[in-house]
Amino acid sequence: MVLIGGDLGFHNRDDRRRDVKRIVCGAIALCLNPFSLAFAQGPTIDEVKAKIFDAKALKQTFVGGLKYCNDLNGSNFYFAQRDRVLNLDDYHRSLESLAKQQAFNAETRRPWNDKDAADRWAVAQQQATSDKKNCELVASLPELEKQLDDMEKNAAAPSAADKKN
Repeated sequence: MVLIGGDLGFHNRDDRRRDVKRIVCGAIALCLNPFSLAFAQGPTIDEVKAKIFDAKALKQTFVGGLKYCNDLNGSNFYFAQRDRVLNLDDYHRSLESLAKQQAFNAETRRPWNDKDAADRWAVAQQQATSDKKNCELVASLPELEKQLDDMEKNAAAPSAADKKN
């Protein structure tokens, strides 16, 4: 048996160094991991403020869909052009029917095809997920505002105690 390209049974010096580096980096990562948990306890004041800002912005931009939040559960989406909620399954069947019939697609200015239907279906699924998250965020606004008040009070309390000392 002839081996070409060197002996396969032994690692060369560079491979061993690379293995040692991997082990050392892994050990360091394991040692630092508990420290990351200490910082990841909860959201910061700035993160809560950002969520509140997003929720207030959604309250103004998604105003038409907010009245349908009870129905926007991930299986439906808000169709802004008609100001109504559409069921994903029904919408998917409609898209398949349009492609099968090769009805005229005004958006592409040619008949519907399977790719057009699949693309529109993917957009509708993403919109259903997005609409659900938007409604959840707006619904959490009072809770977020309360959480921010509590966090700001807790942040102010230690600084007041420091001033007394």
